[in-house]
Amino acid sequence: MRPAQIVPLVVATALFMENTDSTVIATALPAIAASLGADPIALKLALTAYLVSLAIFIPVSGWAADRYGARNVFRAALCVFMAGSLACAASNSLTGFVAARFVQGMGGAMMVPVGRLVILRSVPKSELVGALAYLTIPALIGPILGPPLGGFITTYADWRWIFFINIPIGLAGIVLASLYIGDIREAERPPLDVAGFLLSGAGLALLMLGFAATGRHLLPDGVSWGCMAVGLVLMGLYLRHARTTEHPLIRLDLLRYPTFRAAVTGGSLFRIGTGAIPFLLPLMLQIGFGLDPLHSGLITFAAAAGALLIKIVGPRILRAYGFRRVMVTNALVAAGFLAVNGLFTAQTPHGIIVCVLLLGGCVRSLQFTCVNAIAYADLEAREMSAATSLASVAQQLSLSLGVSIGALALEGAAGWHGHSGLRAEDFPFAFLAVALISAGSFFVFRRLAPDAGAEVSGQRRVAGVQAGPGEGSTSTGRSLKPPPAPEHGRPGA
Repeated sequence: MRPAQIVPLVVATALFMENTDSTVIATALPAIAASLGADPIALKLALTAYLVSLAIFIPVSGWAADRYGARNVFRAALCVFMAGSLACAASNSLTGFVAARFVQGMGGAMMVPVGRLVILRSVPKSELVGALAYLTIPALIGPILGPPLGGFITTYADWRWIFFINIPIGLAGIVLASLYIGDIREAERPPLDVAGFLLSGAGLALLMLGFAATGRHLLPDGVSWGCMAVGLVLMGLYLRHARTTEHPLIRLDLLRYPTFRAAVTGGSLFRIGTGAIPFLLPLMLQIGFGLDPLHSGLITFAAAAGALLIKIVGPRILRAYGFRRVMVTNALVAAGFLAVNGLFTAQTPHGIIVCVLLLGGCVRSLQFTCVNAIAYADLEAREMSAATSLASVAQQLSLSLGVSIGALALEGAAGWHGHSGLRAEDFPFAFLAVALISAGSFFVFRRLAPDAGAEVSGQRRVAGVQAGPGEGSTSTGRSLKPPPAPEHGRPGA
């Protein structure tokens, strides 16, 4: 197998473990809350703690990979993630569970971004879309297996067993990484921006903690608002620091590239909406409709199945229509499917719910493929590490905001209806709120140039074949534009 095929499959081991873990936990949230004696809404802290941990430590992942080698960092991250999984299984309180999830996030922060960086430095741009498809297809098996597996374990055993699934998968990942991932690192690397790490890490942690703690008063109101205020101040200090330091931890100057800026800003808006689905959907099916975890998981896996199906034809759609046309249209279609989830009732036939979730998973997955690919379309090889860190931070923060906003919308709807516990009638407003935010990405993507990312999507080659003589092509139909330079890590490619 070529590097464009085998390296993504190895990295997919980490994605498989992380995605399986996330979907299993989402299905088991009501059972975990009951076991720990916590409100189901309070479990949003367990989800956001993991995502915020990712956002804090992802920026140093690129530096660590350049300093210690991508293979070494990838294997160490798998070990940390497995240790966090064992700590989750041993938790007896909400505080302990949230702390264990934070440790898991530390491993995930190094595991997935470093793996993606290996792909970006090992695969030429002309094969990037295909390589990302190879990466995500095995990884999407996790979300397909996760909900029914988590539902089965939670229904017929103890929810703590769901975290032991990660151990054999992680061990397999360590072995495969040792065999197939090279010791990829940059010969010249800037020093670690320690001040930037402290400012951004503390700022993001306080800001998201304060936001996630609002609503059900998990912290006193004054403490929540104080955390958000201090977090905003620290993030402001980081922005000033980043403009004055030579090698900032998070390189905001990369946003000067229109394709990268659209992927970060538009992709964040889109993910805020879709990031709420793993939180809202299992709660609606189990608490709102009264389904047990197993039946809930057998329904929610359909979204992941749809995501897997579209990966097969996604590159062909991009070659035919280009990034801009697909992303602009798909943003509204995906938001529409998200809002439709709020129209389900306990009497809705499960076959209809499965079909809607399947189609919604297809359109969301196509959008994620576009966002992940176009982000790196115009970047140089030396900028890949910093760009991966910035894009990953934005991704995790938007997912965390999606969970928090979804929870706040649920609480607001419950208050409007005059009851304290969650009921089925609270969920339509929550799904509509996050769908409107996701639809806002339409206005970002429509500002892209019509040929944005053409080299990555393959449209440039198609245009060259179709053009006649004198229109930028030879008489044989091949473009006169020279081929792209070989990627870092592939000399002579």
